[in-house]
Amino acid sequence: MKLPATAVGATTRLDVVRISAGPERWGEPMTGEVTARWEGAEASRALALIGKFPTAQPNLCGFAPGWGVRAYGADPAAPPLFEAAFCYGCDEAWLWGPTVPHGLGRQLFDSDSPNAQYVLLRFREAAGMIGP
Repeated sequence: MKLPATAVGATTRLDVVRISAGPERWGEPMTGEVTARWEGAEASRALALIGKFPTAQPNLCGFAPGWGVRAYGADPAAPPLFEAAFCYGCDEAWLWGPTVPHGLGRQLFDSDSPNAQYVLLRFREAAGMIGP
């Protein structure tokens, strides 16, 4: 999966979002609870894993993402560098924001790949859905 190169290096924080609604259309905000805040090396590791998601074949489900991330730079008051919503049902991710170049907005990823499954596990742990 391709992430906006300029944003990956500039990201200092990732907010993990358990999506409760939307986005209905590409580029609209996702709504939901922020279940974790990954900073520094932890944010970089997560982005590296997401960047290694292999591509997949189209799989129709109607795009109902359950998880997303918001990437922030060094200025905590600034808007996100980009947002990404992941649908593990149809293997599609939507990315939007000021650093997302044309052509990266919608991508397919293999949700069964080890990296995608590990990131999903981390999302679920952040929401308290797994663990002690």
